[in-house]
Amino acid sequence: MTRLSPRTALRRTAGGFAAAGLLAAGSLAVAAPAQADGPVFTLGGPAETALHPYPETGSPQKSSLGLTVHNPDPDEESMGYEGEVTYTLDLSGIAGVAELTPAEDTGSDCEITGTTAVCHDWGVYAGLSSIADFDLAAAKGSKDGASGTIEVTGSADGVTFTPFSTKVTVGGPDLVMKQLPFKQELEPGDVQPAPITFTNKGTTAADGVLLTLRYSRGMEIPERYANCEYNGEAGEEPFDGFAWATALCSVPGSYEPGATYTLAEPLSVKATERAFYDTFIYRINEDSAAQRSAQRAGAAFTRGTGPELTMKQVTSSARGADLNPWDNQQEIDFRTENTANFVAVGGKADGDVGETVTADIGFRNDGPAWIGYIRSGEPVAAFDFTVPEGAEVTRKPESCRGVTADGKYREDQNRAPRYVCNTSMTVRDGADVSLPFDLKITALVPNADGAVRIRNTWLSDPELPFDPKPADNTARLVLNDDGSGSEDTGGTSDGATGTGGATEGSAGGDTAGQDSGTSGTSGTSSGSGPSGSTGSSGTASASTGGGLASTGSVALMASGGAVMALAVGGVLYATNRRRARQA
Repeated sequence: MTRLSPRTALRRTAGGFAAAGLLAAGSLAVAAPAQADGPVFTLGGPAETALHPYPETGSPQKSSLGLTVHNPDPDEESMGYEGEVTYTLDLSGIAGVAELTPAEDTGSDCEITGTTAVCHDWGVYAGLSSIADFDLAAAKGSKDGASGTIEVTGSADGVTFTPFSTKVTVGGPDLVMKQLPFKQELEPGDVQPAPITFTNKGTTAADGVLLTLRYSRGMEIPERYANCEYNGEAGEEPFDGFAWATALCSVPGSYEPGATYTLAEPLSVKATERAFYDTFIYRINEDSAAQRSAQRAGAAFTRGTGPELTMKQVTSSARGADLNPWDNQQEIDFRTENTANFVAVGGKADGDVGETVTADIGFRNDGPAWIGYIRSGEPVAAFDFTVPEGAEVTRKPESCRGVTADGKYREDQNRAPRYVCNTSMTVRDGADVSLPFDLKITALVPNADGAVRIRNTWLSDPELPFDPKPADNTARLVLNDDGSGSEDTGGTSDGATGTGGATEGSAGGDTAGQDSGTSGTSGTSSGSGPSGSTGSSGTASASTGGGLASTGSVALMASGGAVMALAVGGVLYATNRRRARQA
């Protein structure tokens, strides 16, 4: 009997994207729920797991298996189901094919006896949660191509669980993407060839391949191939929430083990006029309807109308899940010689003592570049507003923080003399961001003047490193102008009173006003998979602007609300570990 250490006292949050959570959205096997009076929960996990064949010498290489449960309760504030839950894994189907053992930090209370594993838990969160993580390895004496299934069921009082089964196969393709020697320092208009090349290092052929290309707002792939579909044109809508575009190219054929393949004609990667800090990700998977659905992640795609993208074999030496999905992806960061002109937007307002007026102030990005710190997830800039004399703030943008008059930390957020709002990690070209403040007039002070500024997040080094026109980073808010003062209040917002461009430039963060932070850190070229664990390091100070933070793959951004994900075999999903409860 193998027993997993109980961890029900405290469950780790799986919002981080561990291997168990990086599963294809299209691979979640969902059976039709039976009619039931109580709630119906769905068990899930990867539809298939490939295992390295048992070696002639040494220990077998392990693969990960993560199981999940979905509670469809739509109430985000709900405590979910509260009660004892039992999950049972029938391992008889993989006898002689594979061995299942607990992962080192599975986070569940499980017992494995013979061909049965039983996991006990308490409660099921609303949404998608992790049940347990396991390791799978080929059984001694198993043959290449041998396969079996693991059946998973659940039980709890008043609850129905839809069963789940996952296929386990010994051997399979192992598609490994080659890192390309891109030039990383660019100028707008630079075009580089991208001769995508990969090798099948597995034991079986891949039946067709799916090439996934992801590129940030400043980059473009000019070609539009007939066997590719595209989500988002470079620099145009629809982009996803963090300004990425995607191309999915299905290339038929049998891609044999031991052989290397490359594009018959290299595609192009172009730095557009809006490029600044950008990333290009290129990934290879065996093609399937489930894989394409997972990479689409529900977004709308448009098929290209040009010639077909094809592959040709470069070198040579028998179909299923990838043996090592972590080496399917490569990525490259670009730094384009470009600028972005951020303009502070001030204004005027009038009111009598006791009245409340709204100051429609903010900033805009006149371009030409978009600015995105998509590696680090750090804010691009800070919006800094000094309250005019004779007024106090009664309402502020939710994410703005009151600071002292000299911009330092302030405990009391009421009637602060100054407010700082960090932008998000991206500010698109053309963004026009409104940050309205409600001001109560406490004393009639003609021409009361408050400073409006868009600056670096470092208070001690306020200049924006990418901005060629620092003079328009500052504007004025004037209360009760009597005509004797200057008419110039800085930039104008063309009448905008909403939050145009708020996806990229909306205020955020709770560290504003402190003398800390960066304006992005240096870019890297990484051969890592979705975990990004092999990315090289490098940083640059805020005074120079630097590049993209070298925090590993862009697929794994947890801080600052950052970024996209190309998961192992598909898009990532985050799962919840159950709350600590006393059984």
